[in-house]
Amino acid sequence: MGVRLMVVDDHRLLAEALASALKLRGHRVLAAAAPAAGAADLVISRAPEVCLLGTAAPAEAGTFDPVVKIKRERPQVAVVVLGPVPSPRGIAAAFAAGASGYVRHDERIEGVERAMLKARAGEAAVAPALLQGAFGELLNPAAQPDDEGARLLSMLTPREVEVLVRVAEGEDTRLIAAGMGIAPSTARTHVQRVLMKLGVGSRLEAAALAARTGLLDRASTRT
Repeated sequence: MGVRLMVVDDHRLLAEALASALKLRGHRVLAAAAPAAGAADLVISRAPEVCLLGTAAPAEAGTFDPVVKIKRERPQVAVVVLGPVPSPRGIAAAFAAGASGYVRHDERIEGVERAMLKARAGEAAVAPALLQGAFGELLNPAAQPDDEGARLLSMLTPREVEVLVRVAEGEDTRLIAAGMGIAPSTARTHVQRVLMKLGVGSRLEAAALAARTGLLDRASTRT
């Protein structure tokens, strides 16, 4: 029997493509949506059996807040996360929020379908290889440098790291926006978030802090 589901993804085109593929396999897709602020409310109102939730950053804070809200309001809805190869923290965060499964976003459609069916049946839907990799990393964690630069870098998203590097190179908002292909208002928001996370009041202070702590050297290898 087909699954009554919804597909939610950062990219609407991907959501709609996955929805179309699942429709062809006999499943009933209630909606395909981007995870804007109202996505969780849409899932709650439509009450599918399964929600496929796509994310590009499973380890970032707040990523699975929609899952928490969905499970609080509609505990019978099984949420399966579609994402990149996750860190142990990513998998843990997904399941801690109430997800029923985690599937790599490059999985074949048959794998997504199997995960949907397992989740609907109340089973944990996660590939053994992902669990093995997660446990392996938990048992043998990579050494983490214990210094301020590493700590500060861990607070920034990849996009914010790029912004910081450009700020340190003396680029103004217009140049940052042009170099990253984003609107000046978006670039300004990124800069403000970087300053807030670093706990400084100006771009000059951010550049000085990054240089003093070695954050720039680490950022260049990360980007």
